[in-house]
Amino acid sequence: MQLTLFLCGVLVSLGVSAASPLADPVPPPVLLAREAAGGIDPAPYWVSEKLDGVRAVWDGRVLRFRSGRPVHAPAWFVAALPPQAMDGELWLGRARFAELSGVVRKHVPVDAEWRAVRYLIFELPGAAGDFSRRVATMRALVAAVDVPWLGVVEQARVADRAALAARLAEVLAAGGEGLMLHRADAPYLSGRSDALLKLKPWQDAEATVVAQWPGQGRFAGMLGALEVEMADGRRFRIGTGFSDAQRRMPPPVGAQITFRYRGLTATGLPRFASFWRVREPL
Repeated sequence: MQLTLFLCGVLVSLGVSAASPLADPVPPPVLLAREAAGGIDPAPYWVSEKLDGVRAVWDGRVLRFRSGRPVHAPAWFVAALPPQAMDGELWLGRARFAELSGVVRKHVPVDAEWRAVRYLIFELPGAAGDFSRRVATMRALVAAVDVPWLGVVEQARVADRAALAARLAEVLAAGGEGLMLHRADAPYLSGRSDALLKLKPWQDAEATVVAQWPGQGRFAGMLGALEVEMADGRRFRIGTGFSDAQRRMPPPVGAQITFRYRGLTATGLPRFASFWRVREPL
């Protein structure tokens, strides 16, 4: 008890509080999407491209990952951000997630790398009004700041299901991931909600690697499949989606990975599961 009090006193004398980096980070409350049903009518929604970036939340003072950990961005990057709370994606471009992750996870930022990074916002946490009003506010906010690294995710209204399908096909053909649909009449919400939907040709989820199974034939001497465990304890194997380089140096046991799949089997396991990438802690 005396030792605990002494250590607490030392921390206080050093200016360390419960909100300091030494404490466990507290994830900020954010809106999370559900999967869109096939054939959804897009009329009630604003539609945008689903960006394959790194989510970041600005509270008016500090830029944080979704985990709550601070983003070590250069001082000039955050100095230009307004005091308004914002939610968005750090972004380099389509199919550049791995490169982006390497840039933004560094504790000592490299200016030359950050010059190519943009912060594209898609929500204003806690702001009043419905999403249509917040879209207008975001556009005005970004125009007023007028720096090249702050932008707003392009939002558009889509007339009907055929136009939505055409927009999805266009994004996929260009190397994008899919679409996001945000109800125009929704107030600001946090947590998983039907107010925000993601529309993709596949679904994705996370799992933990529990075993590596050796390959055969062309993959002899390399990885054949990963055995993974989902949060609910169910286990299955993933044997596709790996490059030869990844098969030679596969994700180790204990690594968190993201995989893609298309629906569930009769037993509730992901159907046609395919490795996507290692989920690096942020």
